[in-house]
Parts: sequence; structure tokens; C-alpha cells
Amino acid sequence: MRLQSLTAALIFASLATTGVALAGEASPSTTDKASPASAVKQEIKLTRVTPEYWRVTFHNPPYNIYGPQTMPQLNEVVTAIESDPKLVVVVFDSDVPDFFLTHYDFVPPLTDTTNLPNGPTGLPPLPDMLVRLSKAPVVSIVSIRGRATGVGSELALASDMRFASREKAILSQWEIGAALVPGGGPMARLPRLMGRGRALEILLTGNDINGELAERYGYVNRALPDAELDKFVDTMARRIARFDKQSIADIKRLVDAASLPPNDAIAAEWDGFIDSVNRPAAQARIKQLMELGLQKKADIEKRLAHYTGTLGEESK
Repeated sequence: MRLQSLTAALIFASLATTGVALAGEASPSTTDKASPASAVKQEIKLTRVTPEYWRVTFHNPPYNIYGPQTMPQLNEVVTAIESDPKLVVVVFDSDVPDFFLTHYDFVPPLTDTTNLPNGPTGLPPLPDMLVRLSKAPVVSIVSIRGRATGVGSELALASDMRFASREKAILSQWEIGAALVPGGGPMARLPRLMGRGRALEILLTGNDINGELAERYGYVNRALPDAELDKFVDTMARRIARFDKQSIADIKRLVDAASLPPNDAIAAEWDGFIDSVNRPAAQARIKQLMELGLQKKADIEKRLAHYTGTLGEESK
């Protein structure tokens, strides 16, 4: 495999072709699926539980890897979230065991992502989407069961609230282990949630953070027993969905002004990420991980922190 293809989707995001069909509402809920004629693999399920309450479910087994085909589907969902006149609250979750949403796909050619235009905010597509989600006039909640690593962590941080399974959630910004600088906003967002020291611990060790520790650090709002997570999040979402949309949007806007990082801070992270991708150290480490079985072997995906900690030992 050429080195270019190994690093390909590290810099992807897309406002290109779409893969989520936003269908009409049914009772009690509607789940949107790709049209039969579509050649794009459907990796996201959008369920309208009610007009005011939607669920977005990641479905890209076996590891919920986030690739070029995922991004336009998620972008369409974010656009719908921003513009729907009735929507009040959206919950992001996964139906893939052990994985909420993980890292980028390292296989597609680099040109699949580098030729894409900036998004409506003026940022490159991935940070653009995350900034738009944070500022949407809708409450966004993530329900984390399994691994939320790399972009999964960044999506969680861009959302308004995060709830995790105490037994099954794992969060991480693993990129340092591959000589990468994260590009989706964690350097700007994590210190605002947990302080500088704890943010640096997460970013500079690349270690896995379980649900209990994530709650203690402020990475998530709460960690709940796994058996209670779904009911808790659903009950909260249904409660919020009953409230006035305009008042919620106004409260969010004022909280955003006091708490969200400026767009130029997010842009600087993306620039740092692109610089790091092009360095030989990152390319060598991604190559090592792929040779070990990244994206193919469950043990590598589930113990990514362990394996990144062993890279380069031969040179010591």
C-alpha cells in the first residue's frame, strides 16, 4: 500500500455527494435510509422519533471508522439539524457493539479529501461541520457506548452534552501516538471543560479514558451504569423536546458566546493537523499501525493506545 493512501483520510471531510435521504415523518418514528439506487454505503441512520426529537445512529460495522463516504452523510444531517423549523433536540448514538465512532479511514486516496472546498463557516469541511453543530439552534446530545476516539471524541466535544456508559465507554484523542496533531478542535475545547493540565494529559498521552474517569475530569456530563444509559438519555431528550424552540436557541446562543472557542482557534488546529500529516514521523507510524492490522484486527482497534505506545521501539 502506498504511503499516500495510508494517510489519505486523515484530512478528509466532505460537502460532496450525499447519502442520507431525509424522508417524511411517520408514526411513531421514521428511519431514513439511502435510496435503493444509491451506490453509497449507508453509514448513518436518521430516525425522527418525533418532529421535535431526532436520533442519529452511526452504523459502519465492524469498527465505525469515519471515512470519505461518512462525511457527506453527516454533513447532510447537520444541515437538516440547522434548518428544520420544528427540531429541538438530537441524540447521536451507535448501533455497532464496542464502537461509538472512531478514527479516519487511512485507505482512500489523498485526493478524495484535499480537493474539497471550505464549508459555510469558511473552515475546511470537518471543522466546519463541528462548529456548525455546536452553534445550531438545536440541543445536541451524544450517548457514548464503546470507543469514541479521534473524530468520535471531537464530535462529542462539539455537541452540547455528553453521557457515557460507565462500563463500556472509552474516549481518547489518540493522535499523538501516531505523531499527529488532532485537527477537530480538542485543544480549543478540552481546556474549557476540564482545565489545562487535564486537557494536556489527554492530548499528550493518547491514553484511553473510561467512563468513570471521563466524568471525573469533565470530559462527559455523567457516566451512568450501562443498563441505565439509554433510558436516561431518552427521558432527557423527550423532556427538552417539549420546551420552546426559540427560548432554547436563545439560551444556547448566550452560553455559546461565553464558552465556545473562536473559529480561528479551530482553524489553527486544522493547520497544525495538516502540517503533522505531511511529516515523515506521522507517515511512518501510520504505516506501522496498518502493518500491525489497524482497520482489520479488533484487538488493534480496541487497544489502540497500547499499540501506539509500542511504535518505534526498535529505534531506541
